[in-house]
Order: sequence, then structure tokens, then C-alpha cells
Amino acid sequence: MSDQSASDTNAPSKEDIFEELKGVEDPELRMSIVELGLVYDVNADMDGTVTVDMTLTSPACPVGPMLQGMIFHKVMQMDGVEDVEVNLVWSPPWDPKTMASDDVKMALGIW
Repeated sequence: MSDQSASDTNAPSKEDIFEELKGVEDPELRMSIVELGLVYDVNADMDGTVTVDMTLTSPACPVGPMLQGMIFHKVMQMDGVEDVEVNLVWSPPWDPKTMASDDVKMALGIW
């Protein structure tokens, strides 16, 4: 009976979702997927659906499904989230030299 406007929703912000995803680590590299630059974008719709666009370190990465599951479960625990869709994207290809944080570059010896 009541109209729900954008200001009435409890969907998390883009920044909150990125912050939550910092806790998800690549199981092979043991580094945050956000710091590695694997998360390209996140979006939260007003209906509580969160979409995460991410890539993997390589198209043949064996832990891809595990990472997708970890992201799904981590984001689903956030207030205001009703569903999570994790999309694997390959463009642009992941390049740690340009996409990883300085801390990750230093840990990986990339300069």
C-alpha cells in the first residue's frame, strides 16, 4: 500500500560493497580480490539485487567458481541484500601492473 522511494531502500552503497569484498581473498595468492583489481564494478539495485562484475587472474583459473561462491555468500550477508549475481568478465583482461594496488604490486614484486 505504500510507495517505496530510493531514499527508503536499505540497499548497501557501492563503497560498502567494495569494502565488504576486501575480505574475500584469492585462495592461490592469499590477497584481497579488491586489492588485486579483480573486481571491476558493483551495483546495488533498489530491489536489493547486487551485481558484481569481476575477472580472474587467467581464463583457466581453477578457483573461479570458488571465488564466485565466496563473493555471493559474503555479499548476501549484508543488510538490504536480497540476491547477488556474480558476472565473470574478460574485458579488459586483468593486468596486475595497472589494476592491482601498490601494496599488491610490492608483494608480487611488480614494478
